[in-house]
Amino acid sequence: MTINSIGFIGLGIMGRPMAKNLIKAGYKLIVYDKFAKTDDFVSLGAEIAKSNKEVAEKSDIIITMLPNSPHVKEAVLGGQGVIEGIKKGTVLADMSSIAPAASQEIYAALKEKGALMIDAPVSGGEPKAIDATLAIMVGGDKEAFEIANPILAKMGSSVTYVGEIGSGNVTKLANQIIVALNIAAVSEAFVLATKAGVNPESVFNAIKGGLAGSTVMNAKVPMILDGNFKPGFRIELHIKDLQNALDTAHELNVPIQLTASVMEILQALKVDGMGANDHSAIVRYYEKLAKKEVRK
Repeated sequence: MTINSIGFIGLGIMGRPMAKNLIKAGYKLIVYDKFAKTDDFVSLGAEIAKSNKEVAEKSDIIITMLPNSPHVKEAVLGGQGVIEGIKKGTVLADMSSIAPAASQEIYAALKEKGALMIDAPVSGGEPKAIDATLAIMVGGDKEAFEIANPILAKMGSSVTYVGEIGSGNVTKLANQIIVALNIAAVSEAFVLATKAGVNPESVFNAIKGGLAGSTVMNAKVPMILDGNFKPGFRIELHIKDLQNALDTAHELNVPIQLTASVMEILQALKVDGMGANDHSAIVRYYEKLAKKEVRK
């Protein structure tokens, strides 16, 4: 299938650099965002649509990158939505992180129109969105995946097909559980070490090459040591993901007690006005209790 034009809906922290990477790769883009400015996309040669429907009418493949399930459902199934303009055989690649059940609902509606869909959430945050090294996990029909794969590869360093529709978001929920718990474990350990009088930077250098080492530790500990909680991935977004994980787990009768505990830590930070901070600010919850900051 020849892709002449790509529709991109959602130009936030993640969507904006992802869309720009597609333009850099030579694709013609038709973009729409209800709230974000689009002047920079005009200068890059993209066409600015006036609705989600118009994006669908003019695109061979449509990408959505929106905050949560209600936003994707509105953009696709709502008035002037994608479903009103999508053509038979067109692929919708929803790269948002949403509830698997919502992906399945949208998929069923699009299937009645003869359209295809994949759920393709990403991991890596803003830095990896900017440098096109996101990890992309994909669920949906294999046919749709094969069509979208070359485009997804322009936004990520790994693109992995994991199964039927919804599987991508199940995989993302697993990812978000592991990341949240990892940051919490790192936070507990480094607050303990610092309160005990051991230099936290020395602790980091000593353990990062061993079994406790991880991508999360390597990315987040330097931020913590610098007191830099500028968001790559905001606490309020991680709350959204863990809520989807908890809801999905409850539907499936799967206990996820550790996830529930970290969710309460994130909620406490949000109440303290830190919802827009990077999720590495989980350490501040422990710092407050221990009355000790982990810094260089």
